[in-house]
Parts: sequence; structure tokens; C-alpha cells
Amino acid sequence: MKRSVSRLIIFVGISFLVSCGSIQERSFSTHDSRSAANKPLDPSYLRKILYSHYNEWQGVRYEYGGLSRRGIDCSGFVHLTFKSKLGKNLPRTARMQAKIGQEVRRNDLRAGDLVFFRTGKSSNHVGIYLENNKFLHASQKKGVTISRLDQVYWRSNYWKSVRI
Repeated sequence: MKRSVSRLIIFVGISFLVSCGSIQERSFSTHDSRSAANKPLDPSYLRKILYSHYNEWQGVRYEYGGLSRRGIDCSGFVHLTFKSKLGKNLPRTARMQAKIGQEVRRNDLRAGDLVFFRTGKSSNHVGIYLENNKFLHASQKKGVTISRLDQVYWRSNYWKSVRI
């Protein structure tokens, strides 16, 4: 009896190790097959989702590398917003987020487009466009907030926009 229990434990252990070794990292995808995110959303519905999300997160303080309501950074906020509200899996960093999607002109922005800013020699900032020159983001000074693209700081540091 002891011998068969030992064999069973060894078999289960080896099976676990083999299965873990065969798990492949999920490749980056902007579409999650478990959600309805594969279809473009109506812009007014998308704005409603984003404003609702803002109401849940408004004022959460900025924390570099943060990914929770105790503190969050700009790219983490974009990552969580797209994943939880839109069912889209975006990279975690602003640098990687800037490499995906299709670049769009500032005059052609639609709700849900990502807006990028160069805020230092090697640092970037990202937010989510809402409407009427407004975008949602995690600000170092104000936490999660809505700002305007035509404010002097954001206008002078604007880099590019992408549509996911």
C-alpha cells in the first residue's frame, strides 16, 4: 500500500512538472476571445465605459510601477482599463504600448485611442482619449484624472496617438 501511494505521489509530481514545463507564455494580443471586444465599440458607449471607469478610479494616487487602487502609474492604468473594461490585453509599459496599434493623427482621435507624450529624455506618458480634447490618465501630481490635450504642458509634450 505504501509503495503504491509513493508511486502515485511521484506520478502526480512528475505530471505536474511536465505540464508546467509545457505551458507556453500567452502571446500578446489586443483581442481576448472570451469577450465581445473583438468588435469595434460604438463611440458613445465606449465613452460611457471610460467615464464610468474614471469615476471608480478618480484621485487614486500615482505610484511608479503601481497596479492597484493603492497607487498606479500611467501605463498600468491604461493596461488595467483595457483589460478589465474592454477585454483587450495590452502590454504593461508605455514604451511597449506605443509600439502597437495604428498611428492616427491628432485631429482624427476617437474615444479609446491612446495618446502619448514625451515627458523626459527617456520617459513617456500615456493616456486614453475621451472626447473634445480630453483624455484620461494617471498624473504624477493629481493621480487618476482627466486633462486637456490643449493645456500648454500636454500640447508641448505631445508625441503621437495610436488606435488599438
